Amino acid sequence: MGAVPHLKALHARFVDELPRFPIEALDKLMSYALGAWYAHLLALPTGPGQDGLKPLLDETSALRADLLVAAEALAHKGFVDAGRVAEIRSGKGHLDTANDLVALAALFGESWDAMKHKTTVEWPEVERASKLGPELLVALGARNQPGLPAPKAADPADRRARGFTLLVRAYDQCRRGVTYLRWAEGDYDAIAPSLFAARGGARRRRRRARQTRGGGRARRRRRVGRGRRRGAGGIARREWAAAGPRREPVSRPK
Repeated sequence: MGAVPHLKALHARFVDELPRFPIEALDKLMSYALGAWYAHLLALPTGPGQDGLKPLLDETSALRADLLVAAEALAHKGFVDAGRVAEIRSGKGHLDTANDLVALAALFGESWDAMKHKTTVEWPEVERASKLGPELLVALGARNQPGLPAPKAADPADRRARGFTLLVRAYDQCRRGVTYLRWAEGDYDAIAPSLFAARGGARRRRRRARQTRGGGRARRRRRVGRGRRRGAGGIARREWAAAGPRREPVSRPK
């Protein structure tokens, strides 16, 4: 979700320079992301129910307050938009608390590299806010409709897979578009990083290390082999030189 504001900032260029681009992929990207996350939450095992709502509200309220104080300090120094922070601060009630956590997570995530050394907020807190917001929305929905259970599909895992497929397809369209638009600047991966960049990283590093070690051993074997051949050739040449010039046998007259 952190990439959405950066992509939205290029909306006019998408329309002007890519007339055949499916602009609805960009317009609906945030909705797809929230929908995929909601489907993921519904596919998780059942939580503690209404008894667990109060601890969840306590945690979300405390985290919102901490992030808001830090965001206001950053806004005072010009690192984030003061108007956005004020809009988040104006929220009231539990529903706004859930939405505010999502907004605060996006606010910190967008400029984290620039602000991470200028705030007391830690990245796990930002990640926690991005998870708690949707979780609180689901819990509040269940509380407001106590007689109606949370919607269940025949296969929640299948619905989650469909939601993420829709998100990935739309995001891939946006990544292709921003790659074209920002090719000269070279920052297209920073604006819209791959969703799968971190997958298999450790496995690839281990495979690359094995290949490097194997290549090193092969190179050493080749060097040793060349050295042995050179050494054998040198010995043969020295023995040949010590023996002196070759003389043809003298044939005796019969």
